[in-house]
Amino acid sequence: MSKQKVAVIGCGGMSNVWIEYLLKRDDVEIAALVDIYGEAARKMAEKHSLNCLIFTDLEQAIKQSGAEIVIDVTIPASHYKVCTTALEMGCHVFGEKPMAATMAEARSIVEIAEKSGKSFAVMQNRRYNANIRALRDMLAGDTIGRIGYIGADFFLGPHFGGFREQMESPLIVDMAIHTFDQARFISGADPVSVYCHEFNTPGSWYEGNAAAICIFEMSDGSVFCYRGSWAAEGAPTSWEATWRITGERGTAIWDGDNAPYAEVVASGDQSGKFFKDTVRKGADMTWQGQSGHAGCLDEMFAALHEGRPAETDCRDNLMSIAMVFGALESAKTGQKVDLKRFIESGE
Repeated sequence: MSKQKVAVIGCGGMSNVWIEYLLKRDDVEIAALVDIYGEAARKMAEKHSLNCLIFTDLEQAIKQSGAEIVIDVTIPASHYKVCTTALEMGCHVFGEKPMAATMAEARSIVEIAEKSGKSFAVMQNRRYNANIRALRDMLAGDTIGRIGYIGADFFLGPHFGGFREQMESPLIVDMAIHTFDQARFISGADPVSVYCHEFNTPGSWYEGNAAAICIFEMSDGSVFCYRGSWAAEGAPTSWEATWRITGERGTAIWDGDNAPYAEVVASGDQSGKFFKDTVRKGADMTWQGQSGHAGCLDEMFAALHEGRPAETDCRDNLMSIAMVFGALESAKTGQKVDLKRFIESGE
């Protein structure tokens, strides 16, 4: 079996997750490690016993290693340059979120990917676990009927230290894209508009706004409401958030950690009842894929081999990142943002 050559750029801590996955595949070869600090790349090669080329420049790495796939694990500010360079040099790209640092850059990347004929897939690892897959299947199977409301609560108090605590909008910029993307994934709908109120709370150890409430109108007519804080001590939610989805015949619940379930109106005549009787329905846990990064990478490689867009292809992910930048724009202006117009013209 011929192996596809891979160049990994960005040799910080997160690259370990990607490299460990790649080493388990028999259809790829890590041909190059790239980092602006050559010593970081050399140390990463030693750590994983890699006999590969080391570079500080991506163009040189692609030319000399013959890489066909570039794995982008650099900081967000570098994603545009890394991704466009790789695409224009004929490589496919798999990259960490966010796909770009601005909406304009995200649009440009999509255009360049389409012109190049190469794929760019974005890591959205929170789509990949059996529970969220079961929730999506439950909703798609019409268990609760047409969806009217999706609510996600995300309340945690992590003391990261470092750059996050100095960010202007740590929650929305660094974390909320996961929950926003999950909402699109489970509902099958895209965002139409957003109103966001961003704020900080008493006792917060973040310099910027670590809390937000966002209201999204969705393309199926439903409303998605996100409530979150990264400065919430006590009674934490799951990192996957806690979810309530209401439909015309019932409600689906997922606590983010355990299997989801639904309570739906029981059959039979219930006319005249103040509260109708309901029955509980469990979710069918049928998904057998890997969780997290491994599951998303499995999908990226499968899509590449099958010649189709990946589930998290950049064209799809454009809608998720628009939710982030649109929310920031709304918080800044105090106005509801039309996301179609924002995607076309937002910076």
